[in-house]
Amino acid sequence: MPQGILTAPSPGNQKLQDSSCVPETDETNTAGVKEASGTMLRTGVRLLALALCVSAGGDFDWTKNEKTSFYYGTFPTGFSWGVGSSAYQTEGAWNTDGKGMSIWDVFAHKKGKISSNDTGDSSCEGYYKFKDDINLMKEMKLNHYRFSVSWPRILPSGLRSEHVNEKGIRYYSDLIDLLLNSKITPVVTLYHWDLPQVLQEKYGGWQNASMVGYFNEFANLCFERFGNRVKHWITFNNPWSISVEGYETGEHAPGLRTRGSGAYKAAHHIIKAHAKVWHTYDMKWRSKQKGLIGISLSADWGEPVDVSNQRDVEAAERYIHFYLGWFATPLFHGDYPAVMKEYIGRKSGQQGLGASRLPVFSPQEKSYIRGTVDFLGLGHYTTRYVTQKNYPSSFGDSYFADRDLAELVDPKWPDPGSEWLYSVPWGFRRLLNFVKTQYGNPMIYVTENGVSEKMPCTDLCDDWRMQYFREYINELLKAVRDGVNVKGYTAWSLLDGFEWDEGFSERFGLYFVDFRNKNKPRFPKASVQFYKRIISSNGFPSQREVESWKRKAVETCSSSNQLLAADPLIGHMEMVTEIVVPTVCTLCILLSAVFFMFLLRRRL
Repeated sequence: MPQGILTAPSPGNQKLQDSSCVPETDETNTAGVKEASGTMLRTGVRLLALALCVSAGGDFDWTKNEKTSFYYGTFPTGFSWGVGSSAYQTEGAWNTDGKGMSIWDVFAHKKGKISSNDTGDSSCEGYYKFKDDINLMKEMKLNHYRFSVSWPRILPSGLRSEHVNEKGIRYYSDLIDLLLNSKITPVVTLYHWDLPQVLQEKYGGWQNASMVGYFNEFANLCFERFGNRVKHWITFNNPWSISVEGYETGEHAPGLRTRGSGAYKAAHHIIKAHAKVWHTYDMKWRSKQKGLIGISLSADWGEPVDVSNQRDVEAAERYIHFYLGWFATPLFHGDYPAVMKEYIGRKSGQQGLGASRLPVFSPQEKSYIRGTVDFLGLGHYTTRYVTQKNYPSSFGDSYFADRDLAELVDPKWPDPGSEWLYSVPWGFRRLLNFVKTQYGNPMIYVTENGVSEKMPCTDLCDDWRMQYFREYINELLKAVRDGVNVKGYTAWSLLDGFEWDEGFSERFGLYFVDFRNKNKPRFPKASVQFYKRIISSNGFPSQREVESWKRKAVETCSSSNQLLAADPLIGHMEMVTEIVVPTVCTLCILLSAVFFMFLLRRRL
């Protein structure tokens, strides 16, 4: 066991051992690609892919952890570089132009749910500033931009049969057109957590099987209106977080705490909703639009504390199957991981339940969901050491207890921002190779990867972020050399935004957003220039060049710091212009009117 390892509490706020340990939670988000044309060809490709998946699902080599030195080289020609965002985190305009309420609008307005009682009501004002943001992307020479469509912005009640908000449709249409005119490929996420509140109130949200049909209607509308221009679709962003943090721990909207069953039920419906949308696109739109349907799954890597200890190896594998495999295994192989069925079924029996708390797919459903991934979007941020830990049935129903494991962190791992996010670059390569082994080397797009800062004062010279990108992207390059089929990378995120239950206290953006200023100005951090150099070089051409990138990036950020320091003064000047000057003018007019009346009276 590596020396000095600390135990990390679970995302459910249940400390596993040490009260001084670092909390562990999860975040996440993602995209990808695959081709087909014609009904017969599509069927043949799908069957071939399934055969390859089954034959390639061999055992992962847990002993082969090559923590090699930095590799200088480039990515394959055509590798796609991008940035990401989501609607609720950046758009603002929460009740503008006919938009309906989302579960996050309601959740964030409840006192005590969000750090500092922040809300996403205005956030980055991306709804109004998307043209400016696309100019930032053009300057970075990005290949793609990942964003999400707000379901309640285009369907305020969640139902197409009731009302389609054409102003919302026009906003996304204009955004897509401007991206394409700027030679930036739109990668569109259909669900990044902002369920229409009406559907939550009427049906219980993702706890209800009716969401499968309603989500399909929403997706079908998006294909109809945007599909002639959008060729890369992501159905769900990080369904693990939707299920666990939304329906198990209550940390996220809708804030339900249905321990031990709610998360499994929500995930079951999400998986079926994804499959239904894939089939709708496949049958109705693929031949005309030639697009691809994927899903974005987020996962930390789990490394055995002791790779020579079989119990630790099994615990680490279980950790990943309860995380990534919960969703990936049904979509690639047709059913939940065997270890999930075994553990949850056994614990359900010990608790005196007549059936497993993990729902069951029928034979028809297994066939229907199997192979419904044209590409796999993968979000990844950090790593945990994992060891065996038994939870007795008396502990109660809990997703976390079902796993029978403990998560640990090494105190030597850098932790510059979020308390759950440690920089462990080698875990990224391990995760990518695990996906290659388990799921037949599918086409992968990294849809989220980045690091936050959480500090009282602002420093645009974000050395830790440049280091994080340098090391994580290099591990991605090594994975590509290992034969992992990765086609693109998405840095998270373009802008600082609303970070869910942490509000604006954590910042993931390449661009700093001044949330104190009502205009929400953007200021480039040093990492903008650093990432731009990686993109223009398509990797890391030489040691000399890479070392010069960081020096030049730090030089440019000093001028940005000066601009940011001047921003409060500019804000005060704007206040003088917008409030004081009109007030003085009004007083002058009133005084002039009084003086004029006085003169008239004297003449009379």
